Amino acid sequence: MRIILLGPPGAGKGTQAKVIEDKHKAIQLSTGEILRAAVAAETELGLKAKDIMARGDLVPDDVMIGIVRDRLGEDDVKTGFILDGFPRTVAQAEALEGLLDELDMKLDAVVEIQVDEGILIGRIEKRATETDGGPRADDNVESLKKRLAVYREQTAPLITFYQGRGSLKSVDGMAAVDDVTREIEEVLGV
Repeated sequence: MRIILLGPPGAGKGTQAKVIEDKHKAIQLSTGEILRAAVAAETELGLKAKDIMARGDLVPDDVMIGIVRDRLGEDDVKTGFILDGFPRTVAQAEALEGLLDELDMKLDAVVEIQVDEGILIGRIEKRATETDGGPRADDNVESLKKRLAVYREQTAPLITFYQGRGSLKSVDGMAAVDDVTREIEEVLGV
């Protein structure tokens, strides 16, 4: 299984990726975790990303694609992967297509978790109170509003992009976690 999970911040992508990973032996690939691992391993691209992140800048597409390329080349992803947080833009999606062709891999689907943005604030506030070790730095209303604006501007166009490729599947992310999981499994045929 090779899939991308799309949806706004707080839609449940990370939650669903973990459930799918546990049930179907597909590795969750979170770009944040991939970046941190590359930096910790002091790879060439990781060191480049570290300097960029230290300045507070966004990691450019070419560096992100290189880091994702390196990660997709590792043995553990041969059983499948779930991309969570990547691609974030149409340019990244186009680069990912080229990368997957180069690696002789094919996406099985892109799953959009549809949610009511008005409900997300409550979800984020709840997640902030339930997260082990305390809330994430971006689990607050102001940060969520900024993240939603960035999502609508940069990432939401991926929905149209993948619809045009015939690979987009949409699920109702407003249901209970188990129900969303079942719906994802249904659209993936697993």
